Amino acid sequence: MDATLLGLIGIGVMLGAILFLNMSPGFAMALVGFLGIAALRTPSLGGTLANTAVGAEFWALFSNYGLTVIPLFILLGEVVHHAGYSEDLFRAAERWFGHRRGGLAVTTVLASAGFAAICGSNTATAATMSAVAIPPMQRAGYHPALKAGAVAAGSTLGVVIPPSLVLVVYGLHTGQSIGKLFAGSLVPSVLLVLGFVATVLILCRRHPEWGPGGAASTWREKFAALPKALDVVVLFTVVMAAMFSGKVTPTEAAGVSALLGLGVCILRRRLTWRLFTMALRDTLRISCMVFMIMAGAVIFGRFLTLTRLPFMVAETIGGLDLPGPLILMAMLGVYILGGCVMDSLAFLLVSLPIFMPLVTRLGYDPIWFGQVVCLVTTLGAITPPVGVCCFVVAGTARDVSVAAAFRGALYYLPAYLVAIAALLLWPEGTVLRLADLVR
Repeated sequence: MDATLLGLIGIGVMLGAILFLNMSPGFAMALVGFLGIAALRTPSLGGTLANTAVGAEFWALFSNYGLTVIPLFILLGEVVHHAGYSEDLFRAAERWFGHRRGGLAVTTVLASAGFAAICGSNTATAATMSAVAIPPMQRAGYHPALKAGAVAAGSTLGVVIPPSLVLVVYGLHTGQSIGKLFAGSLVPSVLLVLGFVATVLILCRRHPEWGPGGAASTWREKFAALPKALDVVVLFTVVMAAMFSGKVTPTEAAGVSALLGLGVCILRRRLTWRLFTMALRDTLRISCMVFMIMAGAVIFGRFLTLTRLPFMVAETIGGLDLPGPLILMAMLGVYILGGCVMDSLAFLLVSLPIFMPLVTRLGYDPIWFGQVVCLVTTLGAITPPVGVCCFVVAGTARDVSVAAAFRGALYYLPAYLVAIAALLLWPEGTVLRLADLVR
């Protein structure tokens, strides 16, 4: 069988196993990749090659010192989460904005942004903010679509705002600087937060009954709530300052921030031994999930490389004499569709071996491309049929249906499209200028 055809069949089988057999993305990619490598040679030689390739890829992946940045950032987020800082962020924002029409939804977006700044995971942000933000909005009589949409859309900021796990994995997989990726994501993050806030205000202007205002807080209450959220600001500042300085590696910055976060929580008497063990357990669970996806993607990527499918795609499309922006739009369309039917991290790792040679051939900056892809694939977290953030919100808040979560999240798609358009039209100002400041 032709190797290229085998590669296409492998992609189809892998997607079918994930979508229709509900197989874990990491396991599906590893299994199809192993069988595909074995099928590329004679039965006797193929098995030996597959065993050698799998062992070599696993060893190369898990012996990579830079990979420790993932569990360290996850540990930081879990420690801060179990210490209750997510509630402090929400209460602080509520004191300042909760009295306005739609203020609790704005509070949810801002608190999600603050929690995402030390979490890095959209599902963790969705689960946490659902438990914190949904009950107050329910008591205030908020419309189901407004409250569910604010939490679902706000939780996607966990993938965009550094330390984003998707950007970390992208950097490790493509050999790009994680510090530059984090710096380049600051402007897109601000654009999204402002876009989400504007969406809430527009919805409440058109439907005043959706988000009734609450009681106003005094100036003393407003300023008294700020110190409780200051620790999160300090932790985020430490991470970004360390990255911009160029004096520490991303792994060292993650280690320092995790240690600092642990120390702050202990000094504030917010972390008991029981909460600490729960944070370690959740860190281990999430890290294993991410590593399994990465391991499967590496094996599947080796299989695609052996079939030469990525190079054939790059050569074929590059020889069509099409303008680069048109090819880029086609790639982004694939990412949007892929993010709708697969986990964003899994689809990112599946697609990079195919598209990165094409991106390099077209001359696009990999740091900028990573930001664009991160935004585009994140759309899948709030769009059907996967929409993992919407399912998490509906599963955590019993009074919110999945349909209401999806319907509410769709109102925030224009904000995403505006942010993506800004990155496409002004790459220097939105990404590259800040990224170049990282030494």
